[in-house]
Amino acid sequence: MASVRSLSQTLCRRIPGTRSASTLTSQKGPLSGVTVVSLEQAIAAPFCTRQLADLGARVIKVERPGVGDFARNYDSRVNGLASHFVWTNRSKESLALDLKQPRDHRILMCLLSKADVLVQNLAPGASTRLGLSHEDLKTKHPSLIVCNISGYGPDGPYRDKKAYDLLIQSEAGMLSVTGTGKEPAKVGISIADIAAGSYAYSNILAALIQRGKDPEKRGCNIDISMLESMVEWMGFPMYYTYQDALGPTPAGASHAAIYPYGPFEAGDGKSVMLGVQNEREWVKFCGTVLGLPELATDKRFVSNSLRTQNRDALKGIICGVFSSLTAEEVVALLDGAAIANASVNDMQGVWEHPQLKARGRWTEVSTPVGRVPALLPPGLTQGDPEKFSARMEAVPDVGEHNAKIFAELGIDDTEPSSS
Repeated sequence: MASVRSLSQTLCRRIPGTRSASTLTSQKGPLSGVTVVSLEQAIAAPFCTRQLADLGARVIKVERPGVGDFARNYDSRVNGLASHFVWTNRSKESLALDLKQPRDHRILMCLLSKADVLVQNLAPGASTRLGLSHEDLKTKHPSLIVCNISGYGPDGPYRDKKAYDLLIQSEAGMLSVTGTGKEPAKVGISIADIAAGSYAYSNILAALIQRGKDPEKRGCNIDISMLESMVEWMGFPMYYTYQDALGPTPAGASHAAIYPYGPFEAGDGKSVMLGVQNEREWVKFCGTVLGLPELATDKRFVSNSLRTQNRDALKGIICGVFSSLTAEEVVALLDGAAIANASVNDMQGVWEHPQLKARGRWTEVSTPVGRVPALLPPGLTQGDPEKFSARMEAVPDVGEHNAKIFAELGIDDTEPSSS
């Protein structure tokens, strides 16, 4: 086997290209034939690239040798694997590289020579130091789409600040509209990461479409900021405070500006979530559900603004009626009156949700410790020729695909990384 140095001029010609069907996964999908290389960690970038993999893209996840993505160690809830990692990393290939070593850096560069997309969410400045900015890559790889995900963006006074999900929620004002008003409360999932990953995903799809229209097949640079993604989602409360108006009051699981809207306890101790959106529904709710038709014209409650203003009094009346009913009976009354409602589920209730089961939304994926259940991505299915089929392949172990990818490149994986 020739040394890595002697192969340095030929590696890039031997890597499987995005249009070389024999070396790509056999999985079909709208992104079949697209190769994504991702230097990713935590949630935002992995969530983006998992969605690309769901649609058939080949995603090569570059990880640190031995330890991999630090999200692998967030917890051990899934038969010893981390819940976040299992959720965001199926259908990918794991390539373990130490990018501080010359050989491994050259391998990455050769991968990029035939890739369609590079995604990275490394610490601020890390990708530039590695020569992975769009400016560094566009001459040699003019068709490459480079997507950078960061906390605050590549410039501005916050550029170098560390950005975790809670911190971005706080900066974006999310904590001012959640909780009960007694103390700040963050959203219980990584919503800022999810927002950024979603915008990265949609921007990459748009870039692939745009590149397909370009006769020269030029790539582009995409910068996704977690802060900007989260602030976009804060559009309602921002406009609600237009021209220095007072902001919405945190209302727990209720709505700050609509009432009745939120959880109401039934006689069996369980709660039912309901929402009355207009005056027609309010009249029907009073007569059909509460059995109090006169309440609809009570001067305290004749408009949504007044109901919101007098919510404590109205809640007492509603819960007084519900106290003689079970949650199931309340739901039946609400359904009969066509009033929007929902059960207040815990996670076990979601695992067993009858709607998800009835629609066949559950399948399984392989992991290094066996098969686990997985939810089909929204909009995708399996086995329906008239719809896009979801790619649901294994969650990889660290460096699981090194031998495969090295063989494709013609690299002797026994060569030391420092060469």
